[in-house]
Amino acid sequence: MGYYFNKTVNLSFDEAVNKVTEELKKEGFGILTDVDVKNTLKKKLAVDFRNYRILGACNPPFAYQALQAESRIGTMLPCNVVVQETEEGKVEVAAIDPVASMQAVENPALQEIAKQIREKLRKVIDSL
Repeated sequence: MGYYFNKTVNLSFDEAVNKVTEELKKEGFGILTDVDVKNTLKKKLAVDFRNYRILGACNPPFAYQALQAESRIGTMLPCNVVVQETEEGKVEVAAIDPVASMQAVENPALQEIAKQIREKLRKVIDSL
């Protein structure tokens, strides 16, 4: 089983970030964190890197259910969605597969929540 699903989009990098954010909102997700890897690596290491953003998406009702089912599940939250420029100059969007990431946690209640979140994240990626 793969740990993510992805799609190459015909949008500029900034357009893709905005579109992903809009589509996540439609599925009940907010962005808790927004890591600009390119700028961070430039500041911290003085290296050049391609456009790469990590959006930490959270769907509060599902996060609450997951926290009730497993008290330490916060170590695996939020759901990360990556928008990056590929080496070919394309823009790719990739989302974590929560079912794959939750396999390490042997909790049937959590697996059901992960399946529901997976469907929402797939819908986001498919809508791009």
